[in-house]
Amino acid sequence: MWRRRMMRALRPESFEVRRDELRELVRRSREMVLLAAITGVLTGLGVRGFEWVVEEIFHAVLEAPLWVTATAPAAGLVGSAIVLKFMGGGASPSTSDEYLRAFHDPAYRLRPRHLAARISASVLTLGSGGSLGLEGPSLYGGSALGSLLQSKLPRPFRGSDHRTLLVAGAAAGVAAIFKAPATGAIFALEVPYRDDMARRMLLPALVASASGYLTFVTLSSTTPLLSFGTFSVQGFELIDLFGAVVVGATCAIGARFFAKVMRIAKGFSLRALPFRLVFASLSLTCLFFISRELTGMPLSMGSGYEVFREWLFVESDIAIWLLVAMFLIRCSASAFTVAGGGVGGVFVPLVVAGGITGRGIAEVLHDGREQLYTGLGVAAFLGAGYRVPLAAVMFVAETTGTPGFIVPALFAAVAAELVMGEQSITAYQRRPGTD
Repeated sequence: MWRRRMMRALRPESFEVRRDELRELVRRSREMVLLAAITGVLTGLGVRGFEWVVEEIFHAVLEAPLWVTATAPAAGLVGSAIVLKFMGGGASPSTSDEYLRAFHDPAYRLRPRHLAARISASVLTLGSGGSLGLEGPSLYGGSALGSLLQSKLPRPFRGSDHRTLLVAGAAAGVAAIFKAPATGAIFALEVPYRDDMARRMLLPALVASASGYLTFVTLSSTTPLLSFGTFSVQGFELIDLFGAVVVGATCAIGARFFAKVMRIAKGFSLRALPFRLVFASLSLTCLFFISRELTGMPLSMGSGYEVFREWLFVESDIAIWLLVAMFLIRCSASAFTVAGGGVGGVFVPLVVAGGITGRGIAEVLHDGREQLYTGLGVAAFLGAGYRVPLAAVMFVAETTGTPGFIVPALFAAVAAELVMGEQSITAYQRRPGTD
């Protein structure tokens, strides 16, 4: 009886404590969403400035005399090495991998000095024609900005999940550079794990992704990143679902090859600086002349969007042997850029390899459906390489402005995921439940 009276006496006080805790949680959640939006805006501004500088330098390189254009990637690798050594204090050329390391290790810090050095080195690498993507530095820059912002917050916020604004910044960086808000949020949540997502950071990732995208397109345009040029966009037929499975399985095999090549390239980048720079520079120069001889364009250079805009989406008939040759050239160019210590992302190289693979399968299986199979190849190759099937499908839908691709792209991405097995383009992904 006495115990029952005591419980009744304590219950109102306990209720008050719980109510106050709930109110505090709601307040902190609202403020964290606001901080995620601020992170997105700042990241969008930074990514837009980064893209503008890289594009201006790259266009100047393409318009320069032939010998300057041919040797520009080599000069970019030398400049990147100097910046990383002296400005970054020996920082590695990693970008996306840095985000994954910080995500899984609370003690790992993305330092401002390394951020400045890696972004500067990436401008030199990509502006000079290095065959990597802008998304790696954009993701890394956004995540570093979010992490730095959260570390400066009052203690109650620092006591929350250390990854909240880290993920928000990464989502904003990807959303901005690709002009694809859903892709940014999904990729930032999906890439840390194999076969799982970091669901607890969903709301901040969505808010930051949307604000980063809006900031970026306000300063540029809303035009989809990839357009089909002279091709008409059609729906899919039942037979295309079978083709999607073939595309997925083939792209997974290609992605396993690409992942192995990139692992070798990353290992090679640890060798003595003069040797790897000379080897990578000569190789990139040779690839420049080979691609120019085969297509009339320097398609071995740059992030790879030109492969779509000036070749795959323009030429109505491309020989299989030429597609195979360009697949090897692009993969080799990306690998040699990494081997030489270049700073950039491998997201877009996966996209380019997938587009070429899908186009080749269309030439064999279903002539006249080149635009569909090219998109399916992108979704399958990207999804398999980074183990991000949802982000890959959404990327195709958003960057082409063609949501009709979603159903067959899902078939292709699932088939690629099954064939890919345990392989991945990065060694920093983890299995669910290993944190």
